[in-house]
Amino acid sequence: MKLVKLAAVLIGTTVAGLLVWRKVEADRLENALWAEAERVSGSGESEKIPAS
Repeated sequence: MKLVKLAAVLIGTTVAGLLVWRKVEADRLENALWAEAERVSGSGESEKIPAS
């Protein structure tokens, strides 16, 4: 019975850890994309865009 409880705790903490890791990585990627978009947007404002 102790082995089953230990296995359940290990599996539960592993799954929880993976879910947290995925969330952190997704947030990091989203922040990187926003930073890149702001950088591109900021550099585009300083350049003149020819009128068509």
